Amino acid sequence: MTINKKIDLPNKPDAKIDVAKIFNIDSDLTVKGYKDKTDWVPEIDNSYVFDKDTTLSILAGFEHNRRVMIQGFHGTGKSTHIEQIAARLNWPCVRINLDSHISRIDLLGKDAIKLNDGKQITEFQEGLLPWSIQNPVALVFDEYDAGRPDVMFVIQRILEVDGKLTLLDQNKILEPNSSFRLFATTNTVGLGDMTGLYHGTQQINQGQMDRWHILATLNYLDPEQEFKVVMSKLSSLKGLKNQEIVKNMIKLANLTRTGFTNGDISTLMSPRTVISWGQNFKIFKDVVSSFKLTFLNKCDEVERSIISEYFQRCFDLEIDNNSDS
Repeated sequence: MTINKKIDLPNKPDAKIDVAKIFNIDSDLTVKGYKDKTDWVPEIDNSYVFDKDTTLSILAGFEHNRRVMIQGFHGTGKSTHIEQIAARLNWPCVRINLDSHISRIDLLGKDAIKLNDGKQITEFQEGLLPWSIQNPVALVFDEYDAGRPDVMFVIQRILEVDGKLTLLDQNKILEPNSSFRLFATTNTVGLGDMTGLYHGTQQINQGQMDRWHILATLNYLDPEQEFKVVMSKLSSLKGLKNQEIVKNMIKLANLTRTGFTNGDISTLMSPRTVISWGQNFKIFKDVVSSFKLTFLNKCDEVERSIISEYFQRCFDLEIDNNSDS
C-alpha cells in the first residue's frame, strides 16, 4: 500500500448496511457503506462487542459527515471501535497516533530528492493528511490530547466548516473528498489531566474543541460482556474452572477501576490487561505469579497492599508482596 495511490472507490458509498444485523445492537437504522473492500479497510474481528451509544455516534460520523471524538480510559477500545465499524462498512481507515514524535512535516509532507532519467530532482512528497483528505478515507487521530501545538494548528485547518486544507509550501488548496471522514480518540476531554495517569496530555484550545460535532464517552464493558470478549481471545482456556478464574480476573479488574475512580490507587486494569493476564496464566499455569507478572509488578509499591487485598477478595488467596516472580 502506498499513500500516493488514489483509492479506487466511488465518490459516494454504494451499499446499504442494516445496523441491527451487522452491529448486533437495537436499532432500526440503515447506513451507507461500500460494496468493495480495498487494502485500506481494517480486518473484521468477529468477536468484537459494540457499545450501542458509541456505535451510533460513530455511524452518525460516517453517515452525516460529523466529526466525532471518542473519550475514555485506556483499553476501552476507542480506536478499535472506529476501526471495526469501518471494517463492516468497507470504508478505508487510517490511524495516526499524535505522539510527541509526529510533526507538522509528517502530516503535510516534505520535499524529497528523487532520480528522474538519471538526474536528481526535488519533488514534494505528500503526507498522510493531504492524501487522506483527497480520498474516501476515515482518518482517526489517536491520543488527540497529546498532539504538539504545531500539529494541532494544522489539524484545525481541516476542522473548519468547509474542511479545506491549504498547503502553503505548494500554493495549493485541497478540497476534501465527499467521503472523507474525521475521528479522534482521547483520554481526557481537552481539559488536561489532573490524575497523572496520562503523561503528555495537555489542554486543547476550546475553539478547536467546539469544531468537533459529537463527543461520545466509551466506558468499560459490563462484566458479562467483558467476559465474552476476554473468552473470545482466550479460546483455549476451556472448562468451568478456567471460566470461573476469568470471571474473577474481571471482578478484580473492576475493583481496580473503582479504586482508581475513588483515588485509592493510581493504576487500573483495562480489558487489554485482563486478556494479557489470561494469556500469561496459560503460560505459567499459576494465577498468582501470572497476576504479578502482568499487573502487580507495574504498580506503585505503596499501593500493592491495596491491590493484593482486591486479589484476596476475588480469589481467596494471599499474595506475598516480598517474593519475586
